[in-house]
Amino acid sequence: MKEIAPRITADDKVAFGKPVIRGTRVPVALVVGKLAGGMSAAEVAEEYDLGHEDVLAALAYAARLLDEEQVLAIA
Repeated sequence: MKEIAPRITADDKVAFGKPVIRGTRVPVALVVGKLAGGMSAAEVAEEYDLGHEDVLAALAYAARLLDEEQVLAIA
């Protein structure tokens, strides 16, 4: 298991190596997707037995990935 960001880990043996909340099998993408779908941070935390800080860490990790993304214009 490797910590790739605060509270976020990746392990080939957990969730096919996708980023998850540390100490859980809850993928970061699931947390962000639930928030995008309209659930509140408190609802997501309760539904998946996470702390509020875990939900914020998932958002921070997603934001960092987007910040690093490069978009190339196609004519």
